[in-house]
Parts: sequence; structure tokens; C-alpha cells
Amino acid sequence: MNSELNQLYQEVILDHNKQPRNFHEMPGADHHAEGFNPLCGDRCTVYLKMDGHKIGDVSFVGSGCAISKASTSIMTTAVKGKSPEEIEGIYGKFHDMVTGKMSKAEAGTLGKLQVFMGVSEFPARVKCASLAWHTLKAALENSGEPVTTEEAKDGTSGA
Repeated sequence: MNSELNQLYQEVILDHNKQPRNFHEMPGADHHAEGFNPLCGDRCTVYLKMDGHKIGDVSFVGSGCAISKASTSIMTTAVKGKSPEEIEGIYGKFHDMVTGKMSKAEAGTLGKLQVFMGVSEFPARVKCASLAWHTLKAALENSGEPVTTEEAKDGTSGA
């Protein structure tokens, strides 16, 4: 990744860490879930209000490293108005990107989420970037069970 683009991505991540979007508890949420990354200490709770089969509103609260908080912030802006099936597709692409299985050109299809492309160079940070997505999936399932990056519900290691 070239240094100018890398610098821009770092600025976007820092901005979303300092001023996270949709960062508040949501009274009257239809669904919510808690997530925890024991490796880094990241914690988040994702709240959803459904509008039929799509997410009408989404918010989160939590604490953690800059990558985790920024990932959750940007995720909330990316999933509003989307169905669970659309979200699954976006998450699949996001996961491929942060694990290094996607080209730069393909990452361009992810909009602001592409700022996390450099995470693939730091495998320990993949779980930081992915925590929000696992927590969102749990919120959509509305199981009431907290999730961790160590035991994702899909049988993976959570990364």
C-alpha cells in the first residue's frame, strides 16, 4: 500500500476512534448483543432497531483499541438499511480483506471499510477489526448470548 493512501487510512481510523459514529445506547432496541475480544480487551454492545427485514437503525457502545472502535463505527454506517443477507455478503468480503485474501481492487468495492485493508499485515489485529461483525451477527440472531473472538458462532476461531 502506498504511503499517502496508508496515511489517509490511518487518519480515517483515528477519526472514527476519537469521534465514533452511532456511539450511544439505543433505548427500545429490538435486538442487541455483547462482544468481547479477550486478546486485546475490546468490548462492544451493538443495538439494532429493525425495519421489516432490514436494519432501520444501529448503534453501539464499548471500549477498546482504535482499530476495534473505528471498525465498529464504520460498520454501523455501512449496515444501516441492509438485510441480514446483504450484511453477510459485506462481512464475507470484509473478512477476506482483513485476512489478506482480497486484492486492492476488490477492496475498493467495500467503500470506507477498505481503510482496514492494512490489518491483514498484523494478524493479531484481525480479531480487533472483526469483533463488531461477530457482535452484529449475534444481535441479528437475538440469542442473548455474548460472543467472543475466541469462539465465534460460525465455528471459526473468530478471526
